Amino acid sequence: MNYKIGIIPIPIYVVLIGIFAGMSAIGRVPSDIMVAITLLSIGGFTCAEIGYRIPIIRSIGAGAIFATFIPSALVYYHLLPQPIIKSITEWTKFSNFLYLFIASIIVGSILGMDRKVLVAGFLKIFIPLGLGTIVAAIVGTVVGTLLGIGTYKTFFFIVVPIMAGGVGEGAIPLSVGYSAIMGVPQGTLFAQILPSVMLGSLTAILLSGTLNFVGKRRPHLTGEGRLQEDSHEDVEHPDAAHQLQPDLKTVGAAAVMAVTLYLVGVLGQQLFDFPAPITMLFIAVVMKLTDGASPELERGAYRVYKFFQTCVTYPLLFAIGVALTPWEELIAAFTIRNLITIIATVVSIMATGYFVAPRLKMFPIDVAIVNACHSGQGGTGDVAILTAANRMQLMPFAQIATRIGGAIVVTLALIAAGRIGG
Repeated sequence: MNYKIGIIPIPIYVVLIGIFAGMSAIGRVPSDIMVAITLLSIGGFTCAEIGYRIPIIRSIGAGAIFATFIPSALVYYHLLPQPIIKSITEWTKFSNFLYLFIASIIVGSILGMDRKVLVAGFLKIFIPLGLGTIVAAIVGTVVGTLLGIGTYKTFFFIVVPIMAGGVGEGAIPLSVGYSAIMGVPQGTLFAQILPSVMLGSLTAILLSGTLNFVGKRRPHLTGEGRLQEDSHEDVEHPDAAHQLQPDLKTVGAAAVMAVTLYLVGVLGQQLFDFPAPITMLFIAVVMKLTDGASPELERGAYRVYKFFQTCVTYPLLFAIGVALTPWEELIAAFTIRNLITIIATVVSIMATGYFVAPRLKMFPIDVAIVNACHSGQGGTGDVAILTAANRMQLMPFAQIATRIGGAIVVTLALIAAGRIGG
């Protein structure tokens, strides 16, 4: 029982495999929380374990990559039983579990930060993020044009989707807007946009994992999850206050608080059409700056963050791979011209963050990883990128890059497309 695959003891793992084999054989795999916890744990930690066992690539985030893309391929090639696919898909799409994860990670990581680090990081991150967006737009468009894709198609169908903030917040609004402007069916345009979003996210995952490997070799380039070069606080190695273990009631209260902040954001989105995760993020920042939560509750929130980071990340990635990552769309983007253009765009945005960071007295690798999230697949991409980079504590800054950065890119792109179309 002391030997584990991920967090699952091997005897339990074997029993669960037998249980789900039996359920699949009779075609009855429920879509409830009991099945989801165990089924996704088996899938996620198995894929991650495979990634961790392969030399070289295990150092560049293979666990996160395998946990996301192996299940997508298994679905496409019909190697997963249909009852299991149906159970996971229904659970993932209707449980809203991704946002429970993001709420717990954001609120816990913000309340676990040092106040000075938080303020300085939020103020400074917009500079490398903005510059990276401009440089990536120019470089990506030029590369695609030189390769013969065409300036218009390169910019609006490759470069902009990469930095649009994912599928729900980026690709879908873009395709709807493009449809109204161009008079082309929205579904047709969405199919053209989606591969760039997914392959851009995959590139960001690989490069972020590589930067994590570089940071191990050259520790002076990274804060291991801290953005500020002049700070000696470390979120991942908490100070003495965080080392005091909160009681279980406090941990439970912190979990309810995180969900409450997200629901405030949901209400705000219904009223003002402003992204719920960003509203939640800003409220959490205000609470930290004004001591809105007691030190005990902050410690509880930090423990919730650590639990989700350790135990939930890979099961969640497996669910995303099965339900939200179409393998055929990813493969469709694998043309040489598209690949080169996408890689050039993602490398540009990350390299800009890397080289601008020292001038702002920030850690180059960590800033580059936050910039990478701007080219990720929304919230799912943020999770995969930060997992590959082993820097989940950067989630608040990643959400700024994804949500705010993506919203700005989508808005400007639709304005430009409207004027060119007119």
